[in-house]
Amino acid sequence: MRKQEHEKLYKVVLTGLMAALCYVCFTFLKIPIPTIGGDFVALHVGNAFCVLAALLLGGGYGGLAGALGMTVADLMDPVYITSAPKTFILKLCIGLIAGFIAHKVAHITESHDGKYCFKWSLIAAAVSLGFNVIADPVVGYLYKNLILGIPEPAAKIMTTWAAGVTFINAVAGTVVVVAVYAALRPVLQKTGIFFHIK
Repeated sequence: MRKQEHEKLYKVVLTGLMAALCYVCFTFLKIPIPTIGGDFVALHVGNAFCVLAALLLGGGYGGLAGALGMTVADLMDPVYITSAPKTFILKLCIGLIAGFIAHKVAHITESHDGKYCFKWSLIAAAVSLGFNVIADPVVGYLYKNLILGIPEPAAKIMTTWAAGVTFINAVAGTVVVVAVYAALRPVLQKTGIFFHIK
């Protein structure tokens, strides 16, 4: 098997692993919080593995890992099943944004010192998860109100709760991503399985 084909297969396998980590974090490690409107939001770090996948594999693979893992988690839980389409789109966007910043703007897989990589992994995580803090409540409100037909006052209450919880998730996720990426990067470089993404 040629090197490019081997690398692509390896990225697909790692994308599946990251999707599984997103799924596990949301399904088994979340803290569900009921809202006044009868809906649920959750404290979790599943989005962190979407961003981590984007840092390690590129934005497309990272977005796909997050979109698949978190959407399957929503589909398997009756409480969150109606959120699955919204989840797929938002998690895909998180990965694409993180990958764009990390690889197209900062080129973090090229030879850089630890401080440079720390700074740009932090920026990529903060911006992509910050996007989610804004987009999740806005898209959630429109989705609940226009698609699911939930009355406007209830949709607004759910959106307010979601915004606060999403902010906490973003802060926790950023910390997890930066710490894990900083730990993994030198190990992957030493073992020769670190991907140089253009």
